Amino acid sequence: MGRWAPDAAIRLERAALELFSEQGFADTTVPQIAARAGLTTRTYFRHFADKRDVLFLREREFPAVVSAVLADAPGGLTPVDLVMHGFDAVARDGFDDWREAVRARRRIIRSDMHLRERELLKSSALAGAIEGVLVEHGLEARDAALLSSFGVLVFDAALDSWLEGANDRPLHDVLRETRDRLGRLTG
Repeated sequence: MGRWAPDAAIRLERAALELFSEQGFADTTVPQIAARAGLTTRTYFRHFADKRDVLFLREREFPAVVSAVLADAPGGLTPVDLVMHGFDAVARDGFDDWREAVRARRRIIRSDMHLRERELLKSSALAGAIEGVLVEHGLEARDAALLSSFGVLVFDAALDSWLEGANDRPLHDVLRETRDRLGRLTG
């Protein structure tokens, strides 16, 4: 494949995950990632700001995707059901096919304090996107902030359970069980 191939970012992500898993995040360099992907370091920096950024390729669009799903949700949903509808729709859309890549990515992120910090920023951006849609749907800003944070926590907890559990359970099932479990705890 040529270095100008349209899938360069995906190739770089795959190469980075492989190298981070093999030799650790700290011991992997951007030139190694680019070489593994068959690309140049310059191409790497066209797609990513730094070494950490490659781990967050798919998350760049996640807040926008969830916001769009929420904006197109059927009417009449309670605010909680609206948030869960968004996550459920995203979970049903091929997420199960990425289980091993998500599992590897989570393991790498948990190995480095700065990556964990970046993951929290990603979660905050997602909560902000959800909050904006909830306000557009007429929810008071304070309630939208609380509910969006709640939704992200449920999603993250469900993702952890899904990754740790049996490989045959779809994420959307685990997501609903996590929401129900939290409902029982707070009810």
